[in-house]
Amino acid sequence: MMKKTIVINADPHETRIAILEDKELVELLVERGDRRHHLGDIYKGRVNAVLPGMQAAFVEIGLPKTAFLHASDLATSALRLDDEDYEENGDEPAHGRGRRGRRPMPKIEDYLEKGQEVLVQVTKESIGTKGPRVTQQVSLPGRYSVFMPGVDHVGVSRRIEERSERGRLKQIIGELKPKSAGLIVRTAGEGKSAKEFQSDVRYLSGLWEKVERKATSVRAPNLVHREMGLATGLVRDLFTEDMDELVVDSKDVHREITNYLKAISPALRDRVRQYKGREPIFDAYEIEAQIEKTFERKVWLKKGGYLVIDHTEAMVSIDVNTGRFTGKKDQEETIYKTNMEAAKEVARQLRLRDLGGIIVIDFIDMETESNRKAVADELRNHLRRDRSRTKAFAVSDLGLVEMTRQRERPSLLAYYSEDCPQCHGLGKVLSLESVLVKIERLLRRVHAKGAEKGIIVHVAPELAVFMLEHNGRRLQEFEKRYKLQVDLRDDPALAREDVRLFSSRTRKDVTQTYS
Repeated sequence: MMKKTIVINADPHETRIAILEDKELVELLVERGDRRHHLGDIYKGRVNAVLPGMQAAFVEIGLPKTAFLHASDLATSALRLDDEDYEENGDEPAHGRGRRGRRPMPKIEDYLEKGQEVLVQVTKESIGTKGPRVTQQVSLPGRYSVFMPGVDHVGVSRRIEERSERGRLKQIIGELKPKSAGLIVRTAGEGKSAKEFQSDVRYLSGLWEKVERKATSVRAPNLVHREMGLATGLVRDLFTEDMDELVVDSKDVHREITNYLKAISPALRDRVRQYKGREPIFDAYEIEAQIEKTFERKVWLKKGGYLVIDHTEAMVSIDVNTGRFTGKKDQEETIYKTNMEAAKEVARQLRLRDLGGIIVIDFIDMETESNRKAVADELRNHLRRDRSRTKAFAVSDLGLVEMTRQRERPSLLAYYSEDCPQCHGLGKVLSLESVLVKIERLLRRVHAKGAEKGIIVHVAPELAVFMLEHNGRRLQEFEKRYKLQVDLRDDPALAREDVRLFSSRTRKDVTQTYS
């Protein structure tokens, strides 16, 4: 039986939540005070622009970047839906997907105009240069159900598979459903009584009334409902009977969680413990070392193979290699075992790094069709543990698997890092020889224009050493050929690829003149 543990490290500046399966880190959630998540927040916004060609509108909601609202996320797009509309790996409706059960997409210009005030909810965080994505189809998640104002629907999470239990739950919430809203049973609702659902629905109905009241009393743009904090929200969504333990190092957060559980799941309070050890909590659970490896490009597999994970503008590519693993039998068997191990690790890395969008996995080519199918099935099997919606296609003849993973926020790497100012995110810098050739091209331009008889060249110290120790004669030959006096100077303030040119006569910076 797999042991599942939630470890929370909360300090005034940053909250980190680690989810462990048999002591192995599978998810890491991070929130800093100055970069709070907005997913699930509800705003009263003002329409800035309506673009019929894109079937979209831009809405000012008070955040640094304007929000994006697609026509499929208009309130009028929400109709009575069937169970097909609930994602395989989650509990909540996936807005704006245009699946069976929805009307044809409305024309956005028929429903919105510039300056109009609208109530919207954030469904995707701002990522890169893009602003947050919002929807008018508001949903409020509770402990056991999801409340959807304006939708006439009763549904059950697909993760609850037993037919009789699905029927029982549908009957319970069908009787509790308000006339003006829809309800979905969450996975945590499996086996729960009508009384527990009644309490949940009553709370969510009251919450929605508060949202409506505030929305009518404030002017746009304005926040009208803030989603739960990271720790409490995770407890609501994830801390169920199959979770063995929750450990937190903050007295205040411990009190907040136990008070919340006292109201919604008293039986789980005994599984929550406050950590009081002297060693930092993430060190005590051997999490810190695992986090460090999360940002490495190469991920080693236990048998000696490895993955290489690369981010591009449009997708994430994952390459599988046999590495040091040579196997004991034939080559096909070695490749098959490497791919099977890689399939499990890929699913873990997607969760851990929170990678989303289009993902292409380059498995090692396999000759046998049954092996290709087994690898695809192994990948899908481990993806079922993922809380984000995923879809993986079959292994192609080239050994590629194309898949998608729901992206709601920037990846962990994007959250923790920024582009290198030296290579500007390329991951490579020019070789010293290449920079030397670049300098010679600049000096030829100086000679061609004939305005300068002498030039002062400022370069990084390591480049100056390279030019003088290894290429001093080359620079002398250049001076002789072009009759140009070159004075080389090292400048610690310059990066490896930076070159600055100054006139020996006027001492002015003339770099732009010859670049």
